[in-house]
Amino acid sequence: MTHLAPVLRELPSPLPVRPPETVSMRTRDGVRLDADVYRPDAAGEWPVLLLRLACGRRTALTSHYAHPRWYAARGYVVAVQDVRGCGTSEGRFRPFQAEREDGADAVAWAASLPGSSGQVAMYGCGYAGMAQLLALAAAPPALRAVAPAFAGWDVHSDWAYEGGAFRLADAMGWALRCAAEAARRLEDGVAHRALSDAVRALPLDDEIPSRPEVLRAYARYTHHDDWLTDPAPGPAWDALSPRAMVERMPADVPILQIGGWYDPRLAGSLDAHEALSARPGAAPARLVVGPWTAAGPQEQGTAAVALDRLQLSWFDRFLKGEENGAERAGPVRLFDVGAGRWHDAPALAPATAALHLHGDGLAARTGGLLQPAPSLDCGTDVVVHDPRSPVPTVGGHGGPQPGTQDRAAADARPDVAVYGSAPLTEPLTLAGRVALDLWVEADAPCFDVAAALSVVKPDGRVLPLTHGYARVEPGAQTRPLVLPMRAVCATLAPGEALRVSIAGSCFPAYPVNPGNGAEPGETRRVDAQPITLLIHSGVARPSRLRLPAGAEEPALQALSSTSITSVGSGNPFATLTRQSSRL
Repeated sequence: MTHLAPVLRELPSPLPVRPPETVSMRTRDGVRLDADVYRPDAAGEWPVLLLRLACGRRTALTSHYAHPRWYAARGYVVAVQDVRGCGTSEGRFRPFQAEREDGADAVAWAASLPGSSGQVAMYGCGYAGMAQLLALAAAPPALRAVAPAFAGWDVHSDWAYEGGAFRLADAMGWALRCAAEAARRLEDGVAHRALSDAVRALPLDDEIPSRPEVLRAYARYTHHDDWLTDPAPGPAWDALSPRAMVERMPADVPILQIGGWYDPRLAGSLDAHEALSARPGAAPARLVVGPWTAAGPQEQGTAAVALDRLQLSWFDRFLKGEENGAERAGPVRLFDVGAGRWHDAPALAPATAALHLHGDGLAARTGGLLQPAPSLDCGTDVVVHDPRSPVPTVGGHGGPQPGTQDRAAADARPDVAVYGSAPLTEPLTLAGRVALDLWVEADAPCFDVAAALSVVKPDGRVLPLTHGYARVEPGAQTRPLVLPMRAVCATLAPGEALRVSIAGSCFPAYPVNPGNGAEPGETRRVDAQPITLLIHSGVARPSRLRLPAGAEEPALQALSSTSITSVGSGNPFATLTRQSSRL
């Protein structure tokens, strides 16, 4: 693992730290919020780091960060606060609803703490990351820097839905955890046990998979029904989302964003960086994306230490005025999951370089082609989605086991169409956005499309690089269907190949589409019907994969159409040779 230079500098000797004390504040509407405050045991005034949590302040998010004592020992007052309705704070927890006003009040309170210099920064991941951005939208004068991680930008598209499809596993898991915490606060032991058990084993085989009995029984403890019954973007979602408040955010607050390639909210983090850094006269904005899930980088060994030091360097620069070069690093730093090194860039490259899909009707059997130019011949591949056996979620960002996992077995299924390139003859680096323009139709008014872009290793492993998903509503544009996929940073070596996999489901990351347009909260397992997808290709209907601009043109053009990777039965990694004119 390459470190996040230049932030791994020699740190000064740590200061002694006082035992934490619990300190309370009142919001503008009179709600008491409790916090644990850590201070250096030394004379002087110190900047304040504010961490506002929905998961309980006593955890201090040590799953992702060093303990607050570590930051206090380096010259900061650290306040770890329970948000409204969580931990021991008063009020009722309703996700994101009060975080703008409460966050601004908490910043002002933190600036007034004994020993504070009056300057405040915020940090935290997930919900705590969104809480920072919402507080920023209130423009509290004392807020001088933020460092949201794994946070997203829009509650609808980053937390509840993706491509119009409900984020089943991710959203349900979080709703159950929130409900269990609410039951614990009210000392409802029966509900707490049932909800906690459901967190450990998601009740995905319920009669209504998106609204299982345990969530129906304890709906009073969670927001789950609210999210299920409001599937379209609109004012209610905008009221919760930093994306809709960007014009209110002061441009002079430096922003360090941290994301992970396998984090469900990565797409929003990328959009946030582009929106925030594009403002005239904006303070430094930096984006760092590592090989991490929403659980953070702890499994990456020294990268966990690097993350804390990266953040500390940012705060030292903008709260203490240290000339440490934090703002001179590249605006975008991406970890290359293929080469195992970091890339710096001025911005995220758009998806413009194209590889075209082509099949002869057997893409779900022996595989189709992925080639630089569209074939003169028209092709149509058929994929039949059977709701009794949906295509499983394999790795990626949306399922219960995110990350890099071999999807060779999933690609070998007869309900997955694959399109493969020839093996590379020279290295190919992809760093930026990816999209799929897919000419597709179905025999149902509503259907889903799941897509994965993978690298095929010479030993036959198929390792996903990025995914995309869309729920196609009745009457939606599918000629083509523009399917945004998540960004990628990977260098492919000679002998490796690219593969696009397309299916009609990806369960349990997303609910099985019944085909009739019903919302997931109203869909029973018995309602789902088989759906046939037609995937078109060729000059007249050019389905194509769009890769990041700057991808090496010679390497792409060298991907001839003379060979594909078979996914048929028997030997799923055998190489078949065929001329495109025979397709």
